[in-house]
Amino acid sequence: MLTQDLFVHHVYFWLEHPNSVEEKAALLEGLKKLSKVTTIKQFHIGTAAPTNRDVIDTSYALSWLAIFETAADQDAYQVDPIHLEFVDTCKHLWKKVVVYDSLGAY
Repeated sequence: MLTQDLFVHHVYFWLEHPNSVEEKAALLEGLKKLSKVTTIKQFHIGTAAPTNRDVIDTSYALSWLAIFETAADQDAYQVDPIHLEFVDTCKHLWKKVVVYDSLGAY
């Protein structure tokens, strides 16, 4: 059962070179390594679904969804050496990043 304390961290990445298969693969590999952070309860790496409605933005290259037990776990993730290494080694791959963080509202 989901609890109200869960912290959901959803990140969308737009590549510096959107048509670069190599850069997308490098970012995907970096996200796979990022999934090893121990405070992450669950994660999902995704690409835009082939849906077509006015409210859907499919312009991003990859999305990263990480679920944490608590906000404190997410805070620890932000300073975890694996996360810091990911940012350092992959930041040249993206031109834009958008983050949506949420807590349970029920």
